[in-house]
Amino acid sequence: MLVSNYEWISRNARPRGVFMDDKLATDEARRSVQHESVKAQVEGEVQSEIADRASQGPPPGEGAKIDQVAGQFRSKAVNEVVDTEREVERGRGAARISQVVDYIFFVIYALLGMRFLLALMAARSTAGFVQFIVTVTNPFYLPFRGIVASPSTDQGHTLLLPIVVALIAYMLLHLAINGLLRMVAHRKTAI
Repeated sequence: MLVSNYEWISRNARPRGVFMDDKLATDEARRSVQHESVKAQVEGEVQSEIADRASQGPPPGEGAKIDQVAGQFRSKAVNEVVDTEREVERGRGAARISQVVDYIFFVIYALLGMRFLLALMAARSTAGFVQFIVTVTNPFYLPFRGIVASPSTDQGHTLLLPIVVALIAYMLLHLAINGLLRMVAHRKTAI
């Protein structure tokens, strides 16, 4: 049963058309398998305890002590399962946020790349599509405008190096955000 849960998560954890961090998906699948393992272990322990008690009575005077210890073990096992479920849910939430962040950054990369290519090909600035791309990318391009020179030819072909700098900066920001989400999703917990 554990293998089938892992396979299900591997196939279904990644929505179609949206990129997801493979390490995040692998860790989520591993945690789910561990969760199922703990649940199976708790069930086995409870069943064996019931079978032991049914087959023999406790020694005189030990019944109350056995009940107390069994109750402590039972509550500890239940608390561990609850903590694992919370950890898995936190990982899923962080994975979803990471997918949204990835999508937003990929759109920014595509738009800035399109503006870079249009300038490189000397597209007419009066064309509606060119004006649209320039308007949409200005909030992302303006902080980097003039940071380095943009060489151009006599025919109007321009190599917008500030866009290359912007793409690198946005990639670093993207990596930092995903790294932070990974740290939140995979906090180290004592077992």
